[in-house]
Amino acid sequence: MAEPSRTPSAPGAPRKPTRPVAAFFDLDKTIIASSSALAFSKPLLRQGLINRRAAVKSAYAQLVFALSGADAGKTERMRAQISALCAGWEVAQIRSIVAEALHDVVDPLVYAEAADLIARHRADGHDVIVLSATGEEVVAPIAEMLGATRSVATRMRVVDGRYSGEVDFYCYGEHKAVAARELAAAHGYDLADCHAYTDSSTDLPLLEVVGHPHAVNPDRELRRAAEERGWPVLAFAKPVSLRTRVAPAVAIGLGAGTIAAAATWYGLSRRSRKRSS
Repeated sequence: MAEPSRTPSAPGAPRKPTRPVAAFFDLDKTIIASSSALAFSKPLLRQGLINRRAAVKSAYAQLVFALSGADAGKTERMRAQISALCAGWEVAQIRSIVAEALHDVVDPLVYAEAADLIARHRADGHDVIVLSATGEEVVAPIAEMLGATRSVATRMRVVDGRYSGEVDFYCYGEHKAVAARELAAAHGYDLADCHAYTDSSTDLPLLEVVGHPHAVNPDRELRRAAEERGWPVLAFAKPVSLRTRVAPAVAIGLGAGTIAAAATWYGLSRRSRKRSS
């Protein structure tokens, strides 16, 4: 397929995109400071879906994940373990648990830097898309909480309302790049103008498919690739509750509204006094 024609830009000046732009974000250790799937181990334990031994294993897996990053082997083992563990679970129950625990479990894990970056992309009119190997029942509510435009995540096979233990689509590695291409075709993105953010070298296919790749808290292999290719390397280090960030903004908005209302009232009452005098 021929490349679309582009209007020449002035030398050294950035080309203004003529088509919609997307910013693709990995989730774990890019937007949040943990594994999104394993973060729900406590709610699952309380609901009796896992036992204490499985919860301890989840906590240990999170520690390993945090300390050494998620290479292909570790991520594949985690996927297999989670798939086997959730076989037979009711999808409706999982969605209910995620909805009830979302703000308590995930909200405090969101990097302030990631929240700011998402807000800037939205302010620039860009679509924000979360791509994650975690299951869609977990990822979609998190993406909505973050104000993302849409999300693509791993899809587990469901039979009679329960997980079968099989995976229909694994949103990992090359599959993230495939998802980005499919989204570009569906929504008219020029991938040369799009951005991508991730911490893991397993997402190199995604970074290579966009024009503006970024490494966030990169593992060793991704850091090396970023340095070799001149990609920006970002450090996110301040998890902060979204609710504490929203509250001041709401207060400022209410304050501005109050001032505007007072000014309107003052102007109307002043005109009324003039007419009556």
